[in-house]
Amino acid sequence: MSSPFSQEDGPQPPKVLKTPVEIVANLRQLQQNHDPLLITFAERNQRFRSYVIDVDRDKKLVILDELVPNDGERYLLNGETFHVEAFHDGVRVAWTCEQTVRIAEHEGTRCYFSPMPPEVTYHQRRSAFRAPLKQSDLIKIELAGNKLKTAIPGQLLDISATGCKLRIPGNISTSLQAGQVYERFTARFPFGAMTTAIEVRHIQYEDKLDTTFIGARFHRINGQEQRLVERFVYQLQREARRFDNDGLF
Repeated sequence: MSSPFSQEDGPQPPKVLKTPVEIVANLRQLQQNHDPLLITFAERNQRFRSYVIDVDRDKKLVILDELVPNDGERYLLNGETFHVEAFHDGVRVAWTCEQTVRIAEHEGTRCYFSPMPPEVTYHQRRSAFRAPLKQSDLIKIELAGNKLKTAIPGQLLDISATGCKLRIPGNISTSLQAGQVYERFTARFPFGAMTTAIEVRHIQYEDKLDTTFIGARFHRINGQEQRLVERFVYQLQREARRFDNDGLF
């Protein structure tokens, strides 16, 4: 029997997204996962970091966090064109802003109101399809192992056949080590719990959110647990396609 991922498990060519539902969905994914944005200005070598704070489809606005370093703000005030690039688990999302950006505050934080891009480049370069979870449907997880004093609870942000991204409250960056294998990672899928070992690849603590984000790969996962993972990813993939079809037609 062929795997449901057989058509998805290779790098895909870049796509240019032009419909509002596709653009908004991808920008909101960057927002929900707090993926950093790399911002560059035309004919300037310096790079700046920001985040998507909010996406307002009705007003056709993308609200961006204050630039780091913040001296890039003067280029915004000059009305200079800038390019935005982000990576979400192997997918490159990029767009260009040639319109005026308004500097304002959002919930007490300095930010920039940028027009919604008319098109977004989407390039899936990861070898395995990775499915994001809706914020309302995040899966509870628990991370434990011989090198941890107590089990660490959190939530599953997205998952593929080979790995996952986790969100854990508070700063646990000093408790975990990149490259370390933790023997007991448990995800409570709707149809049953799955426990396997994972190798932590990336650890990032965001002080504004008081949240730690972890990227991990499944380590020596057995056949039964692999089938549970693939079943859940396939379910998410099918739901995402149904949502896209409902939104487009």
